[in-house]
Formats: sequence, C-alpha cells, structure tokens
Amino acid sequence: MGKFFLVPGAEGWNLISRPAENGNWRVRAFPSLDAAAETLNTDDDVVLALPISVVLAQRMRLPSVEGSELREMVRIQLEKALPFSTEEVTSDFEVIEQANGECVISAVAVQNQRLTEMAAPLLNRRVIPRAVTVYAAQRVATHAGKGCALFIYPESGALVSAISENGKLSFARTIDGGVAAPLELELSQLTMTAELQGITASFQNVLVDEKCFGLRDKVEQALAAPTETMAIETPPASTGLNLLPQAWRDERLRQVRREQWKKRLAVAGIAYGAIVALALIHLGYLKFRERQLDRQIERDAPRTVFVRAAANNWKALAPAIDPHFYPIEILLHLFDSLPSQDVRITAYNQSAHQISVEGEANKAALAYQFADKVKKHPDLQSFTFDMQSPRILPNDHAQFRLEGRPR
Repeated sequence: MGKFFLVPGAEGWNLISRPAENGNWRVRAFPSLDAAAETLNTDDDVVLALPISVVLAQRMRLPSVEGSELREMVRIQLEKALPFSTEEVTSDFEVIEQANGECVISAVAVQNQRLTEMAAPLLNRRVIPRAVTVYAAQRVATHAGKGCALFIYPESGALVSAISENGKLSFARTIDGGVAAPLELELSQLTMTAELQGITASFQNVLVDEKCFGLRDKVEQALAAPTETMAIETPPASTGLNLLPQAWRDERLRQVRREQWKKRLAVAGIAYGAIVALALIHLGYLKFRERQLDRQIERDAPRTVFVRAAANNWKALAPAIDPHFYPIEILLHLFDSLPSQDVRITAYNQSAHQISVEGEANKAALAYQFADKVKKHPDLQSFTFDMQSPRILPNDHAQFRLEGRPR
C-alpha cells in the first residue's frame, strides 16, 4: 500500500508519492484526474487536495467556546453563507487564534454533489481518499507556520491568491485573467478586502510559485514588499481540515474491512495448503516406512520362525525344567497355604496345561481363605487360580475344587 498526495497543478493534477525502492518523494504531472487515477489502487492511502474553485473558504469571528458548541456555531454561520442546505455539504474548520473571549475561525465547505462529480475518476476505480482537504491550506501550512503571509500560485488554469494567519487559511480567491491580469489592481483590491475582514495587510511573507516567477517583479511593485519563490511541497504538510463526506467514510471503512478479510482468508488458505502439504508428506513418509518394514519383515521371516519355534519348545518344556512347575514344589506350596488343619487336600492332578486341587473344609469360609492364600503365594504366581462355589455337605463341611492354569 502506497502513500499519495493528489493535488491540483498549474494545468491538470500532480501526484506526489514515495516509491518503496528509494524512499524519496517524487512528483508526477497528469493532464487530468482520470489519468492520475489510473495509477492508483484500491488500498492506496490517498489524500485528495481540492482547488479553491470548488470550495467555499470563510473567515469567522465567534465567541470563544469549546467542543461541539463551537462546531454548531460554525455550522450555523456557514448555513447563512451557503446557497445549499447543510445536509448537501461537508464542512470543517480550524481555529486561527483565540483572544479576549473570541476566536477566529478558518472554515471551508464543499458541495457533496460537486465533489462526487469531480472525484468520479477515483470513485469509479474504487479509490476512496483517506482525507479530503484544500490545497491552499496545505501550502500555507507548509511554508508559513506563523504570522500573516500572502501566496500567489497557479491552480487548474487560474491564478490563486491566498492569505494565511498562523499557518491557517483565512482568505482565498481566484484572480480574474490569470497570469495576464492587472496585478496592481487585483492585489490592491485583495488587501482592501482582507482589511475589511480584519486581516492585516502587512504581510510578513509574500510567496510566489516558481511557475509564476515572471510575476515576481509585479508583485513586489504592487505590495512594496520582497517576495520569495516556492516549489511544490514534497510532501505537503498535514492540516486539520478534512472534507471527506460521511458516505465516503463508510464506504472506505467497508473497503478496509473487506481487504482485512481478504488477507485473513489468504493467510488461512496458505495455512490450510501448508497443512495439507505436510499431511501428504507425512502420508508419503508413512507409506515409505511401511514398505521398508514389510521388506525388513520379509527379510527376517526365517529367523522369526526359528525364534517362535524355539519359544514354543521352551514353553512346552517349562513344566519339566522350571522348578515352579514341579509337582512336589507345587504341593509343598499348597500345603503351606492351608489356613488350618480343618482344611484337607483330598486330590491333586497336574498336566501340562492345568493343575487341579480338590479338598474339604469344615466351613466354606476356610475354603475361601485357602483359595485366597494360594492366589497370593509368591511361589505360585506362575499360575492363575480360580475356584467355584464350594459344595456344602450334610455335615456342613464344604467340598471345593481349585483350578490353576499357567500364565
């Protein structure tokens, strides 16, 4: 996004911009606003400066009040001076000075319809300026920040005279006849009009645009004051005047929000694409690893078969070579687990896959106690034991069967 100042030139329009490659401001002249608009994009930061011919500039002296009350007083005064209703215009003002309970105001206004017609080349390309100001106000703010100064410069085929007070535009008019006008008469009328409005005619600075260098001697003779030349501002100074219509503000806000959503969607799309790409890469890597593992399994299959066969053989031989499976050892541990002499083992069977213990206890509780001690015996942990509910005999004794399987 670039930053641009679009200002009226002597003929046509000037576009003041700062390219990103070097950072130096440059000025490009265009014969029309249409030609200048073709170089701009929707998201460019554009400040549009209006020529004097399309605005009404008025100097006011009002009671010194603050905030919204002062703005309302300015609106009422402009309503008296304008041939349009206040709803049809956009206005703004700057305070020139405050003293003795009064304030001097620099007020400007522009008819919205005329502004829209003039800026149609920009609006048709959806280039909405960030601010709309007055070029005369930019020039006086750039070259004469203090005191009273007179400016003479060409603008849109005409010659403009403007007076500034403390860097604010207080008076402006177009000189009839342009550079060929009788300046002696025009400037004398200018000073008289300025004095009638309370503006001092003793200008501390008189500035003539470099394109009007030939008028410098005439201006010095007419005003009996030395003059200086001024070049185009790069960039112009900022002003407090902003004539951007509310409809343009709303549309620009919508554009900004749309651009923000476009950027968010673009970032989301890039992130989604990156995630999909990473997922595809990961999927490809998993397939590659799967093929590697399949080849490794195929290569190791003979050794795996041998290991499994050896493991099965050892498992089959375990009862014969592992002391934990010796019948005498198991019987010893079973007898160690008898809770009392009221529990008796009556039968014992053992195979490669199972052992079974049958017995009789004076009470069912003793049978359960015996089974619990067998399950917890540290030397019988190679088996998992299970006992069904004991069978109660007529003499209240309990017959039980405890079965164990290798883990």
